[in-house]
Amino acid sequence: MPAFRQVGEKQLPNPILFMAWSPKRDLIALANTAGELLLHRLANFQRVWSLSPNENTGKQITSLAWRPDGKILAFSVGDTKQVVLCDAEKAEILHLFPVDYPVSCMHWMEVQSDSSLSSFSDSEDESNRFLPKLPTLPKSYSSTSKIFSEEKSDEVTSLLGEVRLNILVVGGPSGFVELYAYGLYKIATLNEITGTCRSLCLSSDLKSLSVVTEVKSSHDNAEIHYIQLDTGLLSSCLPELTRMARKFTHISTLIQYLRLSLTCMCEAWEDILMQMDLRLTKFVQEKNTSTQVQDEFLELLLWGHASPELQALLMNQLTVKGLKMLGQSIESSYSSIQKLVISHLQSGSEALLYHLSEVKGMALWKQKFQPLGLDPSAIEDAITAVGSFTLKASELLQVIDKSMKNFKAFFRWLYVAMLRMSDDHVPPELNKMTQKDLAFVADFLSEHFSANEELFDRKGKYFNVERVGQYLKDEDEDLVSPPNMEGNHWVTFVQQNTHIKESSLLFPTFPQKSLHFVKRMMEGTIDLCLQKPAEVIGCSVKQAVCLPLYSPTERLEDTPQLFELPSLWNDKNAGMLYVVFCMPEISPSKIYILRRATDPNRSIFNSLVAIHLTTPLNTNIDDEAALAESVDRVYSCLDARLYDDETLTVVLQGQDEDENRSRLLAQLPLCSALRYEDVFTWDPTLRLDQQTGGIPVQELTWGNQSRDLENMKAQYVAVNGIRKVSCVLSSNLRHIRVFEMDVEDEEDEERADESQDISTDQERLESSANLGTTGADGDEAEAETCEEMGEASGDTLEQTSESDTL
Repeated sequence: MPAFRQVGEKQLPNPILFMAWSPKRDLIALANTAGELLLHRLANFQRVWSLSPNENTGKQITSLAWRPDGKILAFSVGDTKQVVLCDAEKAEILHLFPVDYPVSCMHWMEVQSDSSLSSFSDSEDESNRFLPKLPTLPKSYSSTSKIFSEEKSDEVTSLLGEVRLNILVVGGPSGFVELYAYGLYKIATLNEITGTCRSLCLSSDLKSLSVVTEVKSSHDNAEIHYIQLDTGLLSSCLPELTRMARKFTHISTLIQYLRLSLTCMCEAWEDILMQMDLRLTKFVQEKNTSTQVQDEFLELLLWGHASPELQALLMNQLTVKGLKMLGQSIESSYSSIQKLVISHLQSGSEALLYHLSEVKGMALWKQKFQPLGLDPSAIEDAITAVGSFTLKASELLQVIDKSMKNFKAFFRWLYVAMLRMSDDHVPPELNKMTQKDLAFVADFLSEHFSANEELFDRKGKYFNVERVGQYLKDEDEDLVSPPNMEGNHWVTFVQQNTHIKESSLLFPTFPQKSLHFVKRMMEGTIDLCLQKPAEVIGCSVKQAVCLPLYSPTERLEDTPQLFELPSLWNDKNAGMLYVVFCMPEISPSKIYILRRATDPNRSIFNSLVAIHLTTPLNTNIDDEAALAESVDRVYSCLDARLYDDETLTVVLQGQDEDENRSRLLAQLPLCSALRYEDVFTWDPTLRLDQQTGGIPVQELTWGNQSRDLENMKAQYVAVNGIRKVSCVLSSNLRHIRVFEMDVEDEEDEERADESQDISTDQERLESSANLGTTGADGDEAEAETCEEMGEASGDTLEQTSESDTL
């Protein structure tokens, strides 16, 4: 009977490029050639959700990796050179970051628990006691902030979760390898690797990073190399690394929060606010008189008389209804921007200052944090940049407050004037205007309504009545109308005192620059602060071992590279790293397992073994001829993945059979194969495939742990030993079967239930026979019946026992 239960099968419309099981749940992620990311459930292979390609992410998925807790799925996109973090529950994008090269492989691991982290984790959460919870981003502004909607903004700031330190490792061409703490903050950029990365595995004790690369030899032939990198600094400074990574991840998410808050502010500012500037510019270009626009409006203010040109502008182009709508738009827009500055920008800036100040304190503890590359001066520069951004946000608040007062008074006066021009009734509450109100409007007209030729040359308009929009422009140019600092007592005091002016305690202001410009300057300064540890940690990683393995066969263009061997596995309990690979051109019937200690300073004397695939897959054969035939069968390995620390899951094919014949899914127990004592001596001048003669060979007996994959040209397998499941993919990349690995088949269960029922009946009859008397005929007949049924039951149980033994 089959050893594994099939629980799902499906023919998919698009070829599958990558598949990865969730480490904690019965879910499998699939990526296809159409750029779709699919999530399926184990039961009946039911689809949970699908994520279609879009402009923000890209269309060419190149690798997949699950966060160890199974809550976030990472996928890399080759055409846009990005890594995207997706919520496994809602299929929503939580975060994405750019990379320098297209990512070819990823690995996401969780660091083993360490008691020394307790003191750091206890103090790390103190920020929640001092900082208020950041408000969610407005739901209405969704055109450019879909990545962080109202529901997801909290998730972004809590991506760290209540989990231990986990590290996402990404690799690509030209030796590109980077490490990201919590999948967000880059803690290392490595420079010790050559070739294109095909597989990665960072040990859970952080002592080493194993990389399988494809390197071009001197004869332009591809070679597969295994490289082990010493990451001892990460291991020795684990508590400090965890604390720094969590702080810098907070900082990274806060920068993203501020960026999106500013995006919401830009969306709140409407183009309708520019109507006054554009209509006044058109008025200047069309009017025939030499009178200034400022004089035209002042004459209307003082004498109530308007020239025909101004009257046509107000009544025909602007109109009373249009003026009312413009006033309402300005008030609504300015109020929204003002609320965003107060609730989002200022609160986000305060939280950013808090975390940067704590990082500065960490950097001053040089004994602990200096090896990780924390630079106090760079962090101080970042704090200063955040302070400047906060001052610019406060300046914007002042401009908004002043503009709202000015526009309210101006529109009230102009509305009354236009009603009088049209001979409409003027409400009594609007008809009253004091001398102070007249002076206020006159000052507004003199300051905002003077034509500016230089402004026309730069922006194509003569006026800049609306002063808020210039702060939200993402431009390097100076502000068109910077704030007037004359009469500001503090500014005058600072300018007159040289020592105070040059003091490092004062945050510099940039009165000529926009809020966007200061924000970009702040991001650049913080990026420099964040990059320094990644450079220092990256330089500390050194190559410990480089083993040339073999020259691969030519790969078909449509074959996913992720499915190709070698595959890597970290045995956390034993502190070992396994490399599983095949060399079909040298020895097609063998699987090779290379073992390395995760600690590069610890050697393994029996580090390499070959498993010969000639053992019969099914030993339950009664016919001697069939048994002899099965012994002679030789198998080749199509794919192999570590199911757990002691089991290898393989897809096999008989070498002497037709290629279209059914293939096999099998579980190989590795305990006996890894207990060999023979030692293989490496010749460093040769590849492994050039010295295979001395490799120890082990035979395996795996009993009935196999299953024929009928009507399927199986080629690849993905497994999850924790959830005890596997997924087999056909060579055409469209046909999938899903199995539960450690359960009996339904027929086996029915058979076991039947045997149990027979045994129960036998016990019941024997019990009744022992209790009865033998004097009566009926009792004798009943005893004979019991004896006959007992014999029949005994025969059946013996047959069942023999079958189970086989």
